[in-house]
This record gives sequence, structure tokens and C-alpha cells, in this order.
Amino acid sequence: MTGETEQQAHAVLVSIVIATYNAADYLQGCLQSIADLSLPGIEVVIIDGGSTDATPAIAQSFTTLRMVWQSGPDAGIYDALNKGITAASGRWLHFLGADDRLLPGFATLFAQLKQPGTVYYGSSEAWYGKGERPSYVLLGGPFSRYRLAKYCMNHQCILYPAAVFARYRYNLRYRVFADYALNIQVWGDPQFKKQFVPVKVALYNMTGFSSVCDDLLFRQDKARLIRKHMGMLVYLRFMLKRYKKKREGATDFQ
Repeated sequence: MTGETEQQAHAVLVSIVIATYNAADYLQGCLQSIADLSLPGIEVVIIDGGSTDATPAIAQSFTTLRMVWQSGPDAGIYDALNKGITAASGRWLHFLGADDRLLPGFATLFAQLKQPGTVYYGSSEAWYGKGERPSYVLLGGPFSRYRLAKYCMNHQCILYPAAVFARYRYNLRYRVFADYALNIQVWGDPQFKKQFVPVKVALYNMTGFSSVCDDLLFRQDKARLIRKHMGMLVYLRFMLKRYKKKREGATDFQ
């Protein structure tokens, strides 16, 4: 935020944090989707892993966006997002992949931001990078603690109050599902209210990093995380459901 006054910094309502590395093929569309909404009080925080392609030039071309740019080595996507949390000044934080797009529903969600201790979220729509396949809604609707214990909600549909990150960070133990681990903590924390708004917030690229990598450490730890953060009742329901699914031969239940 170099050169900005403290008053200007506090005017940031939402920081959109994006981790990039040689993302030139997609970043233009991502940033354009943000610019097209013309929302006041938006800050874009790009944490770049040292790109050698046109990524920096693309970011610099969006002069209408309030931008924070940092570039240098990192330990992966979630390390970059943790750095973005530190650099952000918004009262709420949103996390977007360079290959994702905001939808008009983001503006509707943005307009709901009233209570500083509330997590606001909607739904996301899946797409396949360049639109070759039709999109569909990803696990839309409100998430209870138990539903979240069963299924990972889409990270790109959530606006977190900054207070969340005074308590939590992405756990770098988990390469793919650190966001899921974070949501288990947040949904289990009674300090934070959760409000669902029935809008589509973002297009999520189904061909990204999580589609080609697994996270065995998270799968090993998931039941323990649920028990620790969501309580014994949710844990027992989850374990019973897991047992039944395994008996049925299901492979899509984590």
C-alpha cells in the first residue's frame, strides 16, 4: 500500500488474494472479471512465485484496480496465500485462483457485508479452463458443520472476515486441502457467524492444481480435525457415515 494514507487503506472493504506463477494464460481474464464489476473498496493482492512469463506485465496493465504486488520464492500455493493475508488490508478477504473468474453474484455478496464477525458465502460454478465443457454448480446451498464434515465446500465462494486470520492461517502440512482444513476450524468456531447468500460467486476451474494432486496427509488427519474443531457429535455422525459409505464401496466420500 505504498504511498496511500491510512484513511485510504481503511477504505478497503475486500481484499482479493491471488497466488500466481507463470499464469499469463489466465490472469487477464481473472483480473478483467474483477474490473468488470466496478466495485468500490476492492483491493487485489497478487502474490507471485517469481513468474518468468507475461504475468507481471498483465497485472501492471490493470491500472484501474487497486493492486498490491509481491514476487519472490514461496513454498507453494498456501504459503503464497498466507503471505497475501499478511499483505491484505481489507475487512474481508476473498481467495481466487488466477484461472478462476468472478461472476456478477459476487457484487450481491459484496453488498451483504455488514457484520464484521460474519463469514458470507454463496455458491460457485465449475468450468474447464477454456470453456470446452458445460459448467455446473458445485455443492451449492448452505453448509452446516456436519455437511462440511462430509464434503469440501468451494473456497472461491467465501468472503472471510479479517478476524478469521487473526486466529488461523493455512496449514502448509496440506498441499491441496489446506482451505478445507481452515473451513473445518472456522465452521467449528462459534465466534464466527456464517451467512449463506443464494448467488453464484465465481467460476472455478476444474482443471487446476487440486484436480491432478491428492492430499494424503489431509485424508489421514481429517477425522481428527473434525473431532477437535467440530465436536464429538459431528465426529460420530461423520465416522458412521464414512463406515456406511465404505461398506457400500463408495470412493467419493473423503
